[in-house]
Amino acid sequence: MSAYQYLNVASLGDGVFNVELARGSANAVDRAMYMEIRNLFGNVDQLGGDVRAIVLSGKGRHFCGGNDLDEFATMTPDNAVERMWRVREAFFAISGCSVPVVGAVHGAALGTGLALAASCDFVVAAKSARFGLPELTVGVMGGARHLARMAPQPLVRRMYFTGQPETAEAFAAAGGSVFVCDDDQLMVEAARLAKRIASYSPTAVRVSKRVLDRVEWMNLTEGYEFEQGATVRMSGHPDSKEALAAFKEKRDPAYQPRNDDRHWFGV
Repeated sequence: MSAYQYLNVASLGDGVFNVELARGSANAVDRAMYMEIRNLFGNVDQLGGDVRAIVLSGKGRHFCGGNDLDEFATMTPDNAVERMWRVREAFFAISGCSVPVVGAVHGAALGTGLALAASCDFVVAAKSARFGLPELTVGVMGGARHLARMAPQPLVRRMYFTGQPETAEAFAAAGGSVFVCDDDQLMVEAARLAKRIASYSPTAVRVSKRVLDRVEWMNLTEGYEFEQGATVRMSGHPDSKEALAAFKEKRDPAYQPRNDDRHWFGV
C-alpha cells in the first residue's frame, strides 16, 4: 500500500492506519526519510477517504535508534540549516497531524527516535522500550524540548546531561508519560486506543485535534475560552446531538461522514 521507501503503511481497519518506520536495522533517519515523514503526516488524507487515527511504530528490533550518524558526520554550519529545517518539518508534521497519532514504541527510542515519539499525541511503550537523549554523546544538541512534552524538567535534564537511556518502566516511574504494556501486546494496545479514538465523530475528533494543539501553549483562561468557542460552534453540528442522544439511549452512535472540519473549528 505504501508509496514510500522508508515508511510502510497498512490499514488496521475502522479508519486507523499503521505507519511503520522502516530503514535499516535501527530505523535511523536520514534527510530523505525526514522528507517522507513530512510528506505523509502533512497530508494523511492521501492514505484514504476516511482516515481517523494513526499508529506510528517501528519495523524490526527498534522503534528508532536516532539519526543516520554517517550523514551527521558530513554536517557543517553551511549545510546544517537546511537539514535542521527538514528535521523540524518532520517532527511538526506529526505533532500537527490532522488526526491523532498514537506512538507504539519498542526497543530503542533515542535522540530523533525519542523526538518522533514525543511528537505523537501520546505513547504506548513496550516494557523492552528504552528512551534516551544521547545528543552530547555524539556531539549534537536537540530533543530536550520534545522530551518536555512527556516528562518533567528534572527528568529531562537528567536524561539529557547524562545521556543515560531509561527503560519504559523506569521512565514512567520517574514521571514520564507513557502507557507501558507487555511487548507482545504493544500493537494490540496501540490499535485498541486508536480505534477507540476512531469510534467518535470524525469531524469532532479533527476539530478536537486542532483545539488541543492550540490550547497546549495557552494559559488556563485563554485556553478554556478557546475550547468553549469550539463547543459553541460544534453545538450546531448533527454529530453533537447524536453523541448525546446515543449516550442517553445507551446505543452506538451513528455519526455523519466528516465534513469541512475547518468550518467547525472556526477557520
